[in-house]
Amino acid sequence: MTTQQTLLVLLLVLTLLTGVMSSQEAQVLHVRVGEMVVLECPYLSHKDGGATPLWTNHSTQDVNVINNMSTSAEQMDVLIHGRSLVILRATINHQGNYSCTYGNASRRFCFGLTVYTTQSREHGEKNQNPSTCYTQQSCTLRCPAVNIPPVNITSNGIMWHKEGESSPQNGYFESISEKDSSVYTCTRSYLYRGQTYNMTFTVSLDVKPSSEILSPHKNEAFRVDLGSTVVINCTVFVNSDFDDAFWLSDGSFVETDNSFPVFYNSTRVKNSKEEKLTASLVFTKISEEDLLKNYTCKLESSHQSSSFVTITLTRKVIVLTIGGAVILSRGCSRSKGCVRLNRAKRSSSHLSTSWSRV
Repeated sequence: MTTQQTLLVLLLVLTLLTGVMSSQEAQVLHVRVGEMVVLECPYLSHKDGGATPLWTNHSTQDVNVINNMSTSAEQMDVLIHGRSLVILRATINHQGNYSCTYGNASRRFCFGLTVYTTQSREHGEKNQNPSTCYTQQSCTLRCPAVNIPPVNITSNGIMWHKEGESSPQNGYFESISEKDSSVYTCTRSYLYRGQTYNMTFTVSLDVKPSSEILSPHKNEAFRVDLGSTVVINCTVFVNSDFDDAFWLSDGSFVETDNSFPVFYNSTRVKNSKEEKLTASLVFTKISEEDLLKNYTCKLESSHQSSSFVTITLTRKVIVLTIGGAVILSRGCSRSKGCVRLNRAKRSSSHLSTSWSRV
């Protein structure tokens, strides 16, 4: 039977012997030797607000009531502040089960404490806190703010270390990349009566690709025929169900109602590797007015800054070449690069004529 299984069995026995324990309030803590431990007795009602809980250490050999006047508590580096029981430096001797009550034995809260050696891999696995960031975005690692000591124990900052590296880090990435995925350790430092005490947590960082617009490209021009039906797809790689893409026309939202002459609709396709969102901009019948506007596909995400791509529509042209001379249709010029020149062949009998649609 593992250490954790043993503690759970003891917790069950303790519950049966001493009264009802709310499973919602039960806690099992995993700490390293030498670190500070804080157990906080929760309130059940406002009546408990001004009361001081009674703490009990349930070892396999004896049951000890803990209070600040206890000599054994001082020798074991155990303090009681308000609702909190604080173990300044945990040792193997502190391992076991604890309970607190506000005087009514039927309302008892139980805690299990497992103390590991510094080299224990099991401790790291039990205390891993997952965190996710996205490439090319800023990222700040958060050291878990759980079991915080009472106010008379002063916070002295947080130190970060990456697994396998000794140099400290500040836990901030200006532009994170996938190579930053790793396990990080944060150490919360506290001062009490001139001594420094630590609490250590492990954060497992997973860096995922950012959501991005795959197509169309910025400032891309789409050539269209007046009166035709045109569909322009905005394809987006997304990594969250909260990511969304939509179309704007000169800064105003395009409708999703297909009864409008210009509207858009969205579809999502998800497989085992990736998820893509397509926002399709639909022109039921291209008009001159449509050619005068800019259209923007905008990506909004819950975990990164918004991004967008703006496109334009241009009218397709017909180029007529007669005898080497080029006749340009309205709205086209050589400077726009929208004309393909066809050199007309001359003969003694006639001039050749060619048409080109570009």
